[in-house]
Amino acid sequence: MRYILCADFGSTYSKLTAVDLQTREILATSKAYTTIETHILDGYNNALAELEAKIGKLEYDRRLAASSAAGGLKMIAVGLVPSLTSNAAKMAASSAGAKLMATYSYELSGAEAAAIEAAKPDILLLSGGIDGGNKDVILHNAKVLAGLAHDMPVIVAGNKSAAEQARDTLEAGGKPVIVVENVMPRFGELNIMPAKSAIRDLFISRIVSAKGLDDAQAIMSAEIVPTPLAVFEACELLACKGELMAVDVGGATTDVYSMTDGTPTGANTIEKGLKEPFAKRSVEGDLGVRYSVPSLVGEAGLEALAANAGLDPAEVSGWLDAVCRDTSVVAERGTPGAAVDDELAASCVGISVARHAGRLESVYTVLGEMMIQTGKDLGGVQILIGTGGSVINSPGAENILRRALATAEDPFALLPRNPRLVIDTGNILTAMGLLSGINRDAALAIMSREFGL
Repeated sequence: MRYILCADFGSTYSKLTAVDLQTREILATSKAYTTIETHILDGYNNALAELEAKIGKLEYDRRLAASSAAGGLKMIAVGLVPSLTSNAAKMAASSAGAKLMATYSYELSGAEAAAIEAAKPDILLLSGGIDGGNKDVILHNAKVLAGLAHDMPVIVAGNKSAAEQARDTLEAGGKPVIVVENVMPRFGELNIMPAKSAIRDLFISRIVSAKGLDDAQAIMSAEIVPTPLAVFEACELLACKGELMAVDVGGATTDVYSMTDGTPTGANTIEKGLKEPFAKRSVEGDLGVRYSVPSLVGEAGLEALAANAGLDPAEVSGWLDAVCRDTSVVAERGTPGAAVDDELAASCVGISVARHAGRLESVYTVLGEMMIQTGKDLGGVQILIGTGGSVINSPGAENILRRALATAEDPFALLPRNPRLVIDTGNILTAMGLLSGINRDAALAIMSREFGL
């Protein structure tokens, strides 16, 4: 093999990356608007024409692809206890590259069932109870889900003593079911890989067709995978260079990846709650620089956005109104709109990383003051990568990324303290995640060179 073509079918752009395996270099990249509403290959062919204008026509030995088009892989997770099995299900879904729309705990209510019906998820992950533990909740929820009209595959990853009965109930309701090992077989023990594999297999076997990607799949050398899964695998590979994080700011969501143990580093600190995995992804569906502007402004605050952008709130409101009317609008550099967009991206980075990171809480015991840590300590992260169009296309990309760093304003947030800031200027993380599936050494060599690591 020599020439590899990696494609990323995004909600807005279809992006192509041509790779020479022999020289281990990126030959060129290109992008064109995604045309999923007409024909997915129209956008692909437009991007390919741009690529060929740069490097000519090549005979590609492999064509690989990822997709987040048509909303990506939409999932809902249902578990028992919010801090335990529901959280474990959430981690499994996120690590598989899904966009987690909601997580529910305990017995589903009528209103929650109606919300699931209305959301129309691509896949539902049903968990609940450790092996040999509570069976009532998962069986109640299976019955509720079986009664929904929406045709969605269900992955059962809960108490093994109830899994077969839950499967039978769901199948009687016409739902396709896959039973895998419990995401939490014992109290506090994570087992997310079986569920993660099942999610990936369902995406390949069912969701690609549902998203209208059949014709794209027909010209690829391997199955199309969710874009966040490809980024996840690129980050896992690059973690050999040191503990790292990546933040991907999009128009609708912001994804955060961390590759670190996150164990306590401070004195007199003990962990509380579910131990999180070394490789973790979280997706914030309410944080984005276009489609999610209303919720982002509600979280960040209009006055704070204006102050940080150095603008009057009225100027900021004017631009926000414009982007809400037309999400494709792009601000010219040096204009107030560009300053607002940079601040929107920075706010996405700051809020999403704070949600992803762990926190400390001071408590007093008979031994004196102790610190309780929940979540991951990201203070020792050595590499922080910024990606996504709003970051990589900004001259102030590093300043946007610095919003993720620890500050004296919130000393209990376990944020990165002094990482090396890296901007994915070539937007290559997805392509390198795809490439790692056939040649890990080449993918690592290219990322190391492109990122200066």
